[in-house]
Amino acid sequence: MDKSLSSRPEFSPAAFFDERFGVTARDLDRVLGRAMARQADYADLYFEYRTNDQVHLEEGLVKHASVSTANGVGARVLAEDKTGYAFTDDVTIKNLDSAVRTANVIASDRGSELPARVPAPAGPRHDLYPVPHSFADVPLERKIGLLQDLDRFARKADPRVKGVFASLLLENKVVLIASSQGWVLGDLQPLVRCNIRCIVEADGKRQAGYFGWGGRMTLDDCTDTERCEAHAREAVRRALVNLEAAAAPAGPMDVVLGPGWPGILLHEAIGHGLEADFNRRKTSAFAGRIGERVATELCTVVDDGTIPSRRGSLNVDDEGTPTRRTVLIEDGILRGYMHDRLNAALLGMELTGNGRRESYAHVPMPRMTNTFMLAGEENPEDIIRSVKDGLYAVSFGGGQVDITSGKFVFSANEAYRIEDGRITHPVRDATLIGNGPDVLTRVSRVGTDLALDDGIGTCGKDGQGVPVGVGLPTIRVDQIVVGGTSVRGAGSFQG
Repeated sequence: MDKSLSSRPEFSPAAFFDERFGVTARDLDRVLGRAMARQADYADLYFEYRTNDQVHLEEGLVKHASVSTANGVGARVLAEDKTGYAFTDDVTIKNLDSAVRTANVIASDRGSELPARVPAPAGPRHDLYPVPHSFADVPLERKIGLLQDLDRFARKADPRVKGVFASLLLENKVVLIASSQGWVLGDLQPLVRCNIRCIVEADGKRQAGYFGWGGRMTLDDCTDTERCEAHAREAVRRALVNLEAAAAPAGPMDVVLGPGWPGILLHEAIGHGLEADFNRRKTSAFAGRIGERVATELCTVVDDGTIPSRRGSLNVDDEGTPTRRTVLIEDGILRGYMHDRLNAALLGMELTGNGRRESYAHVPMPRMTNTFMLAGEENPEDIIRSVKDGLYAVSFGGGQVDITSGKFVFSANEAYRIEDGRITHPVRDATLIGNGPDVLTRVSRVGTDLALDDGIGTCGKDGQGVPVGVGLPTIRVDQIVVGGTSVRGAGSFQG
């Protein structure tokens, strides 16, 4: 079995799992050979060892601190469009054999004569997030001290701050993927996230403001003093804006989306609809439309899992495919979909490095990594000046989309009225409602100020949550509906 392993020469996932569970390369060969016994097209094993470290501070006191570990292996067998999947959290050779037999039986009822041609992973190896140590080596006192600094920065920012809640979430994940095609790939995947929520009070009114940030980086890179103070002040600023906010207007109007985090509109409006499984089943509003115009010529949208240190980036996806930059929409024309191994095989298309899963207990499926629109040529201030009466949306709390219809809904947690080309007063409870295939045909201006989010996005699909990134330059969308309530959908997004 070919051992093309981690891009970090000092760390071998294969040696890690061999030492911890006694699973050798010979064992993997034998188990995978058994997985292919019933005319399967492809089989793989996904090993995972994960540590999670959390600390929560409320009003200057530690309310929760925990360290947890989880490990397991998932066995998958593909036979045409059938997937057999079984997993165990007790990694032994006996349980591996049992999981493979179960997956094989599930997938063994072939429906047609021709086997699917499952492509092998190809592309350059990445090293996007070098991490020299485990988060478990960071003393608890330092983690608590970091949160106490956030509390202090927030209270110093404004006397109206009455409450501060801060949290730190750290994750190290070691993965190893072994396939029936003879290759083994592994990776060490760190993830950091910091959050601060502030309560402010004035004239008998109380409001909250939130800010979060993170990525695949070291704790030092994520939590230097300058960054922590700036982010604490930003949470306070958002809370104070909410104190002044009036009720949002309702009805169709021109909407300007700010750079960065408002890219969740892109994620919800079209991102899920461009995942290959929905298009293979023809349940997406974009099914069968490659080569057609789906947006104005101002719109170029990409999914890129190769941006260093980003929350949605991966050296390899959860099927062992190196991630890449995939152009989904180019100058308004639909160019392709995001693929996992199964759907690429069935559609006869290339792998894009978008096979993702929440854990070893979940089957992989096509998912986004970092999805964003490329910058345009307009001055963002000119875009705002072009709107006579509309809404300027700066930040969102999350959203949902119905893949079949393309309808989406998401709520703004920071937005302002635009009147006669000027940003006037903040508004609250603004909800944007639209249709994915339609909304990008309404983009009339695109700014030069592309920004990615701060590293807090989690995408939900079919009960699985995975870390993702979004991004956007300032854009104007003509006549989108503001107001209403949320709908249930196949995809959801949380920050």
